[in-house]
Amino acid sequence: MKKIDQNVVEPTIKRKGFIQKKYDEFMEPAKVFRRKRKYSKFFGSFFRYLFLLGLCFVILFPTIQQILQALRAPEDVNKPSVIWIPEVWSVKNIKIAIIVLDYWKALLNTTKLSAISMILQLVSTSLAGYAFSRLRFKGSNILFFGVILTIIIPPQALSLTQYLYFRQLKLVGKEYSIYLMNGLGMGIRSGIFIFIFRQFFRGLPHELEESAQIDGAGVFRTFWSVMLPNARGALVTVSLFSFVWAWNDAYYVSIFEVSTANFPVLTMRLVNAAEGMYAALFYTGGLTLIGQDIWTNPMFLSLISNVAALLMMLPLLIGYLFVQKGFVESIERTGIVG
Repeated sequence: MKKIDQNVVEPTIKRKGFIQKKYDEFMEPAKVFRRKRKYSKFFGSFFRYLFLLGLCFVILFPTIQQILQALRAPEDVNKPSVIWIPEVWSVKNIKIAIIVLDYWKALLNTTKLSAISMILQLVSTSLAGYAFSRLRFKGSNILFFGVILTIIIPPQALSLTQYLYFRQLKLVGKEYSIYLMNGLGMGIRSGIFIFIFRQFFRGLPHELEESAQIDGAGVFRTFWSVMLPNARGALVTVSLFSFVWAWNDAYYVSIFEVSTANFPVLTMRLVNAAEGMYAALFYTGGLTLIGQDIWTNPMFLSLISNVAALLMMLPLLIGYLFVQKGFVESIERTGIVG
């Protein structure tokens, strides 16, 4: 029988023992649990960030595409080789869209209209929300049900009555018709804003009002000095939504014929330009910047419409970069209190 070499067997046994020891340590329940938790956390974060990146791409893709198309030379609008990066960089499309929109004048008027509408809506809806939350009176629930109906009923059902009413007041064709609706709590989505304020004020402690009443403050003094400063979250939320919806409003502006040659508004200028781009280019002198072969191209007319839409939403995008932190905080606080 062949003799076994102990110098070979002993290292092998030691190696097997070392491997078995490491395996036992690796399979310890505590280490297995920590390892599973570490891997699950890693893969959970990986797929979460992957999903967020995909979602951001889907949301940002149209905006990025519009910006790149706006910086493309009009002659390259039909080139199949130009997909993302323009072959020839140019701001001619932006110049044409500015002419079509009468941009700077319309931007000033739209900002004025949206800002005043926002302030009037804040005043009217906050007062109504405070009244429905704190000043309980007979029939208040019925009135609040009417507020809910303004959210449910489409505005088209009331458009004819509103138009006839404002025509009797000789306010059709004037911006004051929009101001009057917002000041009386009948502006764009005013019912939602009243509901937000009502839920917010209901979440504030009653001791705040009671202490103010003990100090001799009346209803309006309590509302102005005590309740309103504590409603910062609702104020920021309502003001931002009100401004954006007033900025993008084309329904009431068209019904009351607010946008005129002397008072252009971005939404109506954009709608009119999209429906008759050639006429808009002809009457504004935009055709002189391009040749006949280009402005007869339907792709180019569609491109100018997209650039005009980008110019319209550009101030909102820039403004959001400065207020996004306060906006997110106000949304969270409103949701918690409501």
